[in-house]
Amino acid sequence: MAAALLLASLVILICVCFSRISGKIGIPFLLAFILLGMVFGSDGLFKIPFADFSLAEKICSAALIFIMFYGGFGTRWSEAKPIAAKSIVLSTVGVAATAGITGVFCHFALNMDWLEGMLIGSVISSTDAASVFSILRSKKLGLKDNTASLLEMESGSNDPCSYMLTAIMISAMNSDVSGVGEILYLIFAQFVYGIVLGVLIALGARYVLAHFRFTNEGFDTIFLLGIAVLAYSLPAVIGGNGYLSAYIVGIILGNSDIKNKQSMVHFFDALTGLMQVLIFFLLGLLSFPSSLPAAFPKALAVTLFLTFIARPVAVFAILTPMKCSIKQQLLVSWAGLRGAASIVFAIMATVSLDSLSCDIFHIVFCIVLISITCQGTLIPFMSRKLDMIDKSTNVLRTFNDYTEELDVQFIKLTITGSDHPWKNKKIRELSIPWDLLFVLVIRNGKRLIPNGKTVLHENDIVVVSAPVYQGSEAVQFGEKKVHSSSKWIGRKISDYAAETGMFVVLIKRGAKVVIPRGPTDIEKGDVLVTHIIESENEKQNIMA
Repeated sequence: MAAALLLASLVILICVCFSRISGKIGIPFLLAFILLGMVFGSDGLFKIPFADFSLAEKICSAALIFIMFYGGFGTRWSEAKPIAAKSIVLSTVGVAATAGITGVFCHFALNMDWLEGMLIGSVISSTDAASVFSILRSKKLGLKDNTASLLEMESGSNDPCSYMLTAIMISAMNSDVSGVGEILYLIFAQFVYGIVLGVLIALGARYVLAHFRFTNEGFDTIFLLGIAVLAYSLPAVIGGNGYLSAYIVGIILGNSDIKNKQSMVHFFDALTGLMQVLIFFLLGLLSFPSSLPAAFPKALAVTLFLTFIARPVAVFAILTPMKCSIKQQLLVSWAGLRGAASIVFAIMATVSLDSLSCDIFHIVFCIVLISITCQGTLIPFMSRKLDMIDKSTNVLRTFNDYTEELDVQFIKLTITGSDHPWKNKKIRELSIPWDLLFVLVIRNGKRLIPNGKTVLHENDIVVVSAPVYQGSEAVQFGEKKVHSSSKWIGRKISDYAAETGMFVVLIKRGAKVVIPRGPTDIEKGDVLVTHIIESENEKQNIMA
C-alpha cells in the first residue's frame, strides 16, 4: 500500500512538472502525461504491468464526469452567448457529420467493415476540451470574432454527442438494437433525458445553494461535487446521456449567482486538472508502444483525412451559412484536436465488443498522439498566419474564474488618538497626493460618502483608493514579528536591511503605522513589513 501511494505521489509531482515544461515549449500537456504513462507501462522503462481495459474504462469514465461538469461550470455564458448557436450546431451536427464522413473513408479507403468504420468515426468525432483550454490559456490567445469562445464551448460540449454515437454503434454491432425505431428511441432518450434531468438537477441545486446555509465552510463545494455525480448517474440509469446532463448542470450553476462561486471554480479547476492527469497517465500506462507501429499506417491515414477533409467539410458546411469568415473557419477546422475522450470511448468499444477485426484502441491512441503533437503545437502559429489574433481581447474572459483586474486598490485607515493630523479637518484641507481618493467614511457604524467638505472625526474609519503598482518586476512583501527575544530590539532599520537583505517599508506598532527611515529604532512587538532587496543598486539607494 505504501509503495503504491509513493509511486502515485511521484507520478503526480512529475506530471505537474511536465505541465510547466510542456507549456514553455508549446506542446499540449496531454502529450506529456501520455508519454509519461508509456514510460511507466509494460513496454516502458519501469515495466508496470497494466492491461485491465475494463478497470481503465470505469476510472476514465468517472473522471470524465468532472471534466464535462467543469467544461460547463467554467464557461462564462455572457461571453459564449453570441456564439452559442454556432457552438451547439458544431457540437451536434458537426460531430455527426465528421463521424459519418470519416466512417465512409474507413470503409472505402481502409477496407474496414461498415460498422467498424462508423465506430472509429464516432469515437474520434469530438474535439478535446482539455487541450484546447490549455493552449488558449497558456498562450493567452485572444482571437478575433469570438473564436476563442466558439472553440471553448464547442470542445467542451461535443463529447456527449460523440459518446451517444459510440454507444449507438456498439449497440448495433452487438445486435442490441434491431431496427430504425430502436435507434431513434436511443437518440431520443440520450438527448431528452439528459437535457431535461440536467436542467431539473441544476435548478434544484441552485435553489439549495441559495436558501440553505451549510454548517461548515466548504460543504457547499462538497454538495456541488455530489451534484456533478448525480447529474451523470441519474440520466444514465434510465438511458439518458449522463455527460450531456453533467455539462448542462455545470453551465447553469456556473453562470448562476451563488455564494462562494469563485472558490468553487478554483476547486473544480484543480480537481479537473487532477482528473486529466489521471486519465492521460492511465491511457499511456494502458498502451503498448510495441503495438503502435502496426496501428500507425491506418492512424496516419485517418488523421490526415480527418484534419484536411472531414473536419473542414463539416465546419465549412455549418459556419458558411452563418456568415463566418474564411479565416475563422480555417482556424476552427485546424483546432479540432482529438484527445482523452476519444481514447476513453475506444476503451469502451474494446471492452464492449469481442469481434473487432482491428486494434481500435491503438489506432485511436496514435490518432490522438499525432493530432495533439502536430495540430496542437501549431495552433498559435496558424492563428498568426491567418491573422486571427486580437491583442485587445483577453481569452481568460471566456472562463468563469476570470476576474476583471482593477487598476486601483483600497486602503483602510483609522483616525486614532487626539493628535492624529487628520482629526477635525476637512478632506480638502489635507495634504495628500492628487491620485489618492477618499471613497468611504465609516462613523459609529454608519457609512458616509465623503466630499471635500467632510470633516474627519476621531475613531472614523476612512477608506481611500490608490493606483495599483504596475511595475514590470515582481515585488515580494512579507511580515516579520519582533518578539521579546529578538536580537533586533533597539537596533536601526538600516542595520536590518544591510544584514537581512530586506527593506522595511512599514512598521506596525500597536495601533500606529510608522513609516521608517534608516535611523528608526526597532521596538519589541513591532511588525516589520519587508520587501526583498533584489539588486546591489537598490541596496545602495536604500542605504542612502
